[in-house]
Amino acid sequence: MLLNQLTSKTVDEIDIGYWEYKDTEELLWSKAFLSSLKYSEQDVKISLKFFLNHIIHKEDHDLFRNNFFSLIKNGTDFRQSMLLKSVKGKYKEFVCTTNNNVSLKYHGNSKFIFFNKRKFKTNKKVTKNKFYYKETAEMTKTGSWYIDFVKQKSYWDQQTRRILEYPEDYIPSLKNSAKYYPREYKKLAQSTFVECAVEGKKFDVQIKMLTKNNRAFWVRAMGKPVFNELKNIIGIRGVFQDIDASKAKELSLQRTSNIIASQNKRLFNFAHIVSHNLRSHTSNLTLISELIDTYESCEEKLTLIENVKDIALSLNETIEHLNEVVTIQTSTNKSKSLVYFDDVLNQVVNSIGQIIAKENTTINTNFSELEAIQYIPAYLESILLNLITNAIKYKHPERNPVITIKSKINDTKKILEITDNGLGIDMNKFGDKVFGMYKTFHYNKDATGIGLFITKNQVEALNGQISVSSEVNEGSTFKIEF
Repeated sequence: MLLNQLTSKTVDEIDIGYWEYKDTEELLWSKAFLSSLKYSEQDVKISLKFFLNHIIHKEDHDLFRNNFFSLIKNGTDFRQSMLLKSVKGKYKEFVCTTNNNVSLKYHGNSKFIFFNKRKFKTNKKVTKNKFYYKETAEMTKTGSWYIDFVKQKSYWDQQTRRILEYPEDYIPSLKNSAKYYPREYKKLAQSTFVECAVEGKKFDVQIKMLTKNNRAFWVRAMGKPVFNELKNIIGIRGVFQDIDASKAKELSLQRTSNIIASQNKRLFNFAHIVSHNLRSHTSNLTLISELIDTYESCEEKLTLIENVKDIALSLNETIEHLNEVVTIQTSTNKSKSLVYFDDVLNQVVNSIGQIIAKENTTINTNFSELEAIQYIPAYLESILLNLITNAIKYKHPERNPVITIKSKINDTKKILEITDNGLGIDMNKFGDKVFGMYKTFHYNKDATGIGLFITKNQVEALNGQISVSSEVNEGSTFKIEF
């Protein structure tokens, strides 16, 4: 008999049941296999489908199914540990092996799969360990996965499927694994897995993944290489942990910290500006008052008084600018509304239409990706007005101004970009001064150095960011993140 053809060592260690898959595609289960689970032939329907749906534990389901079909189609032998449900509903641990994994002297065309019940581990202990594993996985939102390089297949447990919102019978694709990551994270995912597969590097990274419903969320991905007896890497094993909620809190805290730091910096800069600008005016007034006492002729004194008038006008202008900045910082509680970029741009174009026409300015727009935002309308109008008038004011003398304005969404960030083909700014020389008060970079008689300073304050007052990239004689791009 078949059992007598096995090595005595194997018989001593295991209770043997087996399947025989004939070349006629008929599947037979041995009596020993049925009795090991306390089933009778009347209790079961002998088929792979019945086995997968009613006997094997769902955590072992996919791997066995793949192994079974690989054996039938390609003759690929395998060895797998699994839990099988007995007639009373309790799980028992078995080691499943195939022809070449046991000492079987058989020369027919049938495929044999042996189910060897482990004697050294009680069913109670197995069930208890499975329970703890399942509870831990669910409470920590952690799923396991395995990539088999030999078979070119990927395996997920049920918790991984739940995390990624795939059905329980979903078979993951190794070939199309890039689809599980948003575009901006595909490169990181690829480099991480390649380093592990080629160099044997363990990894522990935070990365965004995509669910079946195309929802992007944060996971902590941990993995390590799997080696064979020859120390060759044959796969990667690891876990995905859903950390989206904690990551959102972390990012929110970081944004709050950045806002506080930014506000402190603006407060310091404002105090410095007030001190510097007012001191320069008061110093001039003090000097003139001292000179008036030394001058004897009325004509000389009248000249000094004219200077006092000029200083007073300049001082008043400075105070107005500073007051405008204060107004911006204290007006953020104004109600926001849904503002359409097209509508605001039309208002700006109508207000400076003559300047646009006079300078033969072309304005191109693309708001298809993001048509509107929740914002203070007056702020958005002021921002566009400042950036457009600057682009015209600092146009290149050898070409007409062309301004391109487009909105977009990048990884949930709402962005507005304004690009011109003007004189550009030497970023190496002026990069840290672009948004400073009274900072100018071109010899233009109309330059005041206040527009970009006001724009930056308006953007940052609503927790946004503004940056600029520029090349001399090529133009500039201002990027606003709302």
